[in-house]
Amino acid sequence: MTEDSQYTLLDSGSGRKLEQFGPYILDRPASQAMWEPQKPRKAWKAAHASFTREGANQWEGRNALPQDWQVVIDGIKFKLQATDFGHLGVFPEQQVMWKWISQQVEARRKKNKPVEVLNLFAYSGGSTLAAARAGASVCHLDASKGMVTWARENAVANGLGDANIRWIADDASKFVERELRRGRRYEGIILDPPTFGRGNRGELFKIEEHLLPLLHQCRKLLSDDPLFVLFSCHTPGMTPIVMSQLLQQILKGCHGTTDCGEMTLPGKGVFSLPSGTYARWTHG
Repeated sequence: MTEDSQYTLLDSGSGRKLEQFGPYILDRPASQAMWEPQKPRKAWKAAHASFTREGANQWEGRNALPQDWQVVIDGIKFKLQATDFGHLGVFPEQQVMWKWISQQVEARRKKNKPVEVLNLFAYSGGSTLAAARAGASVCHLDASKGMVTWARENAVANGLGDANIRWIADDASKFVERELRRGRRYEGIILDPPTFGRGNRGELFKIEEHLLPLLHQCRKLLSDDPLFVLFSCHTPGMTPIVMSQLLQQILKGCHGTTDCGEMTLPGKGVFSLPSGTYARWTHG
């Protein structure tokens, strides 16, 4: 670990992953880790806590963890907490995307052009903070009021409490429709939709039903001088090629390039762990 990143993938295998977040080692599910672990059992037994979904969601050793703690990943500070769903408040596989977002914004800002970014399904704000620290104005949206509060706390921890960020707790589709009626437009759009989600007023989001209409609406939200669209996902079946072809179809007529791939947790002397997919379009 370094000052820039206090996260390490220590090992994976047998449907699990062993990770270190700052001073704490955690053992959590990872369905894609179908191989055998490469580290001895002793390394896995060193975990402070483990999470399982067998029977009911539960942490073993949760009392060994503080109520919350802070780590730095890609130079961004995050508050972590062992939630009832096994999440911690950060997805480290996204750090490559945070670097990419910063690069896109910085390149445009060097031309003294403003950059407005919309971050949908924004969770604890990693992409929001990457865009904001690079000089973008950001609209951060998540259906969970609790996650929006959590993201705002992360912004303050990173010295971005006064940054030009709008914090919105709302259903993504309804918000996008309102933004279109208001005539707002964005140079960059980020979305990491769930397989299934529920808005703050009970609205349902099912990726197989609602993704394509949402992508069409996002296309309408792009400004006349668009910069990028970043689409990431953790849904089985949403392969990089599927996602790339969706973006290519939605953005037909926009001059630019599309690339795609798997997000991974890079291993240190062990296998890297695939952890979601992405497709991204850049103006050019």
